[in-house]
Amino acid sequence: MFSIGEFARHGRVSVRMLRHYDAIGLIRPACVDPDTGYRFYQASQLDELNRVIALKDLGFTLQQVQAVLEEKVTAAELRGMLKLRRAEIQARIEAETTRLTRVEARLMTIEDEARVPADGVVIKCLAPVRVAELTGVAAGYEPEAITPVIQPLYHDLWQWLCSAGVTAAGPAVAYYEEGGDGAVVVHAAVPVAAWPAEPGDHGVSIVDLAEVESAAAIIHHGSMDDVLPTGQALARWIDANGYRSAGYAREVTLNWSPDPEQWVTELQQPIDKVGE
Repeated sequence: MFSIGEFARHGRVSVRMLRHYDAIGLIRPACVDPDTGYRFYQASQLDELNRVIALKDLGFTLQQVQAVLEEKVTAAELRGMLKLRRAEIQARIEAETTRLTRVEARLMTIEDEARVPADGVVIKCLAPVRVAELTGVAAGYEPEAITPVIQPLYHDLWQWLCSAGVTAAGPAVAYYEEGGDGAVVVHAAVPVAAWPAEPGDHGVSIVDLAEVESAAAIIHHGSMDDVLPTGQALARWIDANGYRSAGYAREVTLNWSPDPEQWVTELQQPIDKVGE
């Protein structure tokens, strides 16, 4: 038998917690001295305590813990619940990390909103190009909507190009179209010069991108999840120099790396002169 203090030390919990568990009928002492009222616990009750703490840390209320314990949950079942809870927590951490990244990108844009870039933007003509592409639909144009769609498209496209023996004739170019109800059609494309005699049923299409007479271009360094400040700097330059945007910008990958922070991407925004 252990006194309540000894049992608390062995269980790595507080005496106050054990008293509370006793009061609500969750973990009763093995016996109580009728003269002193002192509580005593058996070593075997550590198993019960461990289950209570584990379930509590999984997010269950004490009432729910009591209901679960009454069902005689096994260690294997607790392990399964732990794995599920861990996956839920990891998903929440990833979601919060993504949210913080978006907030940071917006903050950078706010801090930089008064500056119109004096250089770094060039006007160029985009030559016509034949591309192999896969398409998908994103719920919106924000990075958190585009990234989960475009990354699998490029993975499948590069895999198919490799298996078909088709060589890229230039850097990858992503472009976008309105999809209705706020959605965006995502085109993951790679320039190609040749097409296999038997392309097979792969879903890859060959598309000729038309010439764009005038586009404002700017270089973005780093992950496309952080493209907002660069894109809005380009927008401010376009407005300050008497132009207007004509559709979505193309994104040309000048340098790709397993580390997104090493990416170099050129944003090519089709433009028209205001008044023309």
